[in-house]
Amino acid sequence: MMITNITESVNAMLIDEREYPVESIFNSIAKRFDEIFRERRIYGFKCKDNKFIPAAKKILRDNMSEGDSFYVEYISGDERQCTVFESGCTTKVDLLERSCSCRKFDLVKIASIHAMAAFRLKHGEDYDLRVNDYSSPLYKVEEYLLEYSESINIVPLESK
Repeated sequence: MMITNITESVNAMLIDEREYPVESIFNSIAKRFDEIFRERRIYGFKCKDNKFIPAAKKILRDNMSEGDSFYVEYISGDERQCTVFESGCTTKVDLLERSCSCRKFDLVKIASIHAMAAFRLKHGEDYDLRVNDYSSPLYKVEEYLLEYSESINIVPLESK
């Protein structure tokens, strides 16, 4: 079950520790986050020969495939702004601002299906080589490893 509320997530993670003293609960939280960071470091090292982490590569590949079927044209001859036409609806993409009226490009910071269609218009058939320039560094393996490089240390409890 996926929980989106952060409080519920932490509560579920600490179900056994609820009756412990506050210091112990904080140490349990630190220990759990350290485990998560360690798992993500291992994941990052497994894909360190790639430019993007596998999850981002899959999203980019899927968005590229879907975006290939859309018709795109520039807005008023401006190469940075496009209108993308897909079955019954239109979406506006601004390549310079890295934004899309569907908001996925803005929020996720990875090229949406509409942005992929706009890249194809701007860069031609080899647009897949330019996708990296428009995606957030967050999804690059080197940045991913850097984000999870720090260890989280548990603070020893004071004896009373």
